Amino acid sequence: MYSCFHLVNNSPWPLFLSLSIMNFLFSNVFWWHYNFIYLFFMNFFVLILVMFFWLNDVDSESFFGLHTGMVVNGLRIGIILFIVSEVCFFFSFFWSFFHNCWSPSILIYSWPPCNLSNFIIDPFGLPLLNTILLLSSGVSITMCHHNIFFQNAIMTNISFLLTILYGLIFLFVQFSEYQLSNISINSTIYGSVFFLLTGFHGLHVIVGLVMISYSFFRFFLNLTVSSNHMVGFEVAAWYWHFVDVVWLFLYIFLYWYGYNMI
Repeated sequence: MYSCFHLVNNSPWPLFLSLSIMNFLFSNVFWWHYNFIYLFFMNFFVLILVMFFWLNDVDSESFFGLHTGMVVNGLRIGIILFIVSEVCFFFSFFWSFFHNCWSPSILIYSWPPCNLSNFIIDPFGLPLLNTILLLSSGVSITMCHHNIFFQNAIMTNISFLLTILYGLIFLFVQFSEYQLSNISINSTIYGSVFFLLTGFHGLHVIVGLVMISYSFFRFFLNLTVSSNHMVGFEVAAWYWHFVDVVWLFLYIFLYWYGYNMI
């Protein structure tokens, strides 16, 4: 019987993704406490692999005509609701930042805490470089959308590669910032909020890179990304712009505003 909606078949990927995320979080703990970095990268690779396979299954459904107009609209609404939930997620951490910033407890007396005032990261160093990188990636992903619409394959590939390159460099610079920083997640509430906000943002950058890399993979192989068939790419682009906006708030309030309160 014909239906406007797609009744999804049984799939192992939700279960596998849940297990992969659980193992990834456990491997983080082992890395922090026992320096098992190889276990971390192994579980990280498995997590990325599961995400790719699930995206491939969703993409394959469109070949069989299962993605009707109603389904496509549902996918768009789904990613919008997901981004809204992510906004609420980051809002809770920003709330914690502003609460402790404007009303510091008697245990720390000031914001940032006095014992950390000499270790606060200069916003005009690596954070500014990362801001430029993410803003540039936002421009390149917009160019990519434009080039797909006008069927300019060469410029589309270049735009894809630039976006992925900017994202990878951003992650490298962020990791370098962690390595050079004299504060840790245990450095009072300031360190906890700082690493939670920047760390979770980094994880979202990784997820966005996976989505964009998959779209690039499909486009490069001339499969399913075209001017009239690019819902997956649009979803990835929306998510990437969301990541950009979150970083702007991070830079303005966590880095610049926090630094100027010293």
